Amino acid sequence: MTTAILPALASMPAHVWGPGHGPVWFFLFPLFWILLIGFFIFFSRRMYWRHRVQGDPMGAEGVLRERYARGEIDETEYRQRLEVLRANRK
Repeated sequence: MTTAILPALASMPAHVWGPGHGPVWFFLFPLFWILLIGFFIFFSRRMYWRHRVQGDPMGAEGVLRERYARGEIDETEYRQRLEVLRANRK
């Protein structure tokens, strides 16, 4: 297959490839798509992992975190309630 493509590439006008570039685009175009698909897979898996590890941000633990951050409850109460929540989950 390569032997059929090379003569076709050689017979193309120079303005298709650009002066002095040769068949560089032949390799860059697939590389672009491979990187684009790779980034899509990476970010979709990262978002899935974050959602799975952190859980629902408005779940019981999320509400408890927000109350602790606002100063509505102190650290000991936060830890006690968090322990109860995690014990009930099992």
